Formats: sequence, C-alpha cells, structure tokens
Amino acid sequence: MENKEYPLISIILSVLNGETYLEKTINSIVNQSYKNLELIIIDGGSNDRTLEIIKKFNSRKIKFITEPDKGISDAFNKGINLSSGDYINFQGDGDGFISKFSIDDLFNGINLKSKPIVCANINRINKYDKLIYRTELKRIFDKKSLLYKMSLPHQGLFLPRNFFIKYGQFDLNIKYSMDYELLLRAYHSFPKVIIKDIVVSNWREDGLGEGKTLEILKEYDLIRKKNKVAYNSVLSIIYYYSLFKYYIKKVIF
Repeated sequence: MENKEYPLISIILSVLNGETYLEKTINSIVNQSYKNLELIIIDGGSNDRTLEIIKKFNSRKIKFITEPDKGISDAFNKGINLSSGDYINFQGDGDGFISKFSIDDLFNGINLKSKPIVCANINRINKYDKLIYRTELKRIFDKKSLLYKMSLPHQGLFLPRNFFIKYGQFDLNIKYSMDYELLLRAYHSFPKVIIKDIVVSNWREDGLGEGKTLEILKEYDLIRKKNKVAYNSVLSIIYYYSLFKYYIKKVIF
C-alpha cells in the first residue's frame, strides 16, 4: 500500500516498564491491515522485560530508541522527530487498536486534500480489559467543546504532520495534559476536523494521570489561561464548575 492515496501513518508508542501489556499493544499496531504504517517506540529506560519484548518483533515497520527522558512529552517529541508519517497518532503501552481494520476503517473514504485532523471514538478499559465507558463524539466537531475537556481523545486522534510544523511540539512543562495544551494552541484558528463514528482504540486506566483528577483539572485551568481561549473570568467559572462536578461525583459514587 505504498501509494499516495494511502498516507503514511506514524504510530508513536511511549513506554516505561510496560511489560504487562506491551506485546499485545504492539501486535495491535503491526498487524493492522493498513500497510502504509510505521511504529516508533520510545522507551524511557525500562528495567523490566520491555526491551526483550520489543526485540521479539523483527519488523521493518518498527523503529525504537531506549534512553532516559524527561517524561511523556519528551518521549512523544522524540517520536515525532524520528517519524516520517503524513499523519501521527500516539499510544501508551497499555492502549492499542481494537481491530486489525481500525486504521483502514478510519481513513476509508476521507478526503485528505486539506490535511484535516481525523478522530474517532475510543474505549476506556480497566486492567482486566473490561469496558468502563465509550466516548461518543459528535459527528460535527465544535471547538468550544475543548473549553471544558480534551474532547478529541488522543488514542483516536490522528494529527497531520503540518499541525506540528505550525503549532510546535509537546510542552515538556506539562505533566498530564500535553495533548490538550497542544490542541489549545490552535484554538483561535482551529483546523478542519473529520470525526468517524467508529471505535478505533483502547485507553487503559493505569496511565500517569490515574487518580490525579484534581491535578489534571488544575493543569487544564492553567493551560486554558495560558492560551487565552476565553476571558479569564469565564475560564475561572469553567474551572470551578469542573471542581463542583468532581466533588458531586465523589459524594454520589
């Protein structure tokens, strides 16, 4: 499928001591029916079986480096710099695609001439692969949804390379919400977004932000204000409303 009709897709996979789910995640990528694909694995210096697992895959589709990094943003940026894809997607070591047809299904029938952002739904799963919830993206994307949350889940998000050329790479100072901050940089001139009403990927609940909701909400507030996506008074209302919902859920559940 080395054809201009099929853009090269770069999947960037960051991992640190990810032996539990890594092999399954890699298989979900390299076994895609979509053939114009490369996998970039950025290992942060694992001391478990991570490297042993990676080396089991003798595939021209895979590039990897292993060295200490400054966090997920740094790992993702290294992956971007190593990648060649027309579109770039980011996965964690416990995530991965739900079907071998996921990428084919996502890009089938899409006009990519204007280099739109392409996104689809994801499954939030627990450590036992049980479904917690499924995102339900609206077919017509409204950028105002980004005022409240990361409304384009990154496991289902495919960004064109020119997005990074125009808006830069991930901010190393952002600990949990680097994908959100990157999108908000583009808020005032947001690119076209194509939403496919399918589920393409998993998002496992054991990531860096697990159990850090309050920290993430605070980071969201700082990111919104940094990028001046609305008046600070409006953003403060959004922040305190988010806190209110968080504490209400804590009481109810």
